Amino acid sequence: MSSWCFALINGKLAEIFFSKKRNTIYMTGHCYVKRGGYKTKREQKMIDSDIKKCQLTYKNKIFSDKTHPEVKFVIKKYK
Repeated sequence: MSSWCFALINGKLAEIFFSKKRNTIYMTGHCYVKRGGYKTKREQKMIDSDIKKCQLTYKNKIFSDKTHPEVKFVIKKYK
């Protein structure tokens, strides 16, 4: 089952798409967004709560968690 959330990737706001299977998180994609595109108070609260939990770096097709550098995420490609 796929899910999504907001995150800071390399200091930019983004939506990340992922699936979780047996304690492994598979990143299926991400896209950078502008905060101004989300206007309601509910959306702004979602952004604030998600970026506190999820701050990532993306380099050489590998996502790493800034708060826990030992955690790496696998990128899953669909054929």
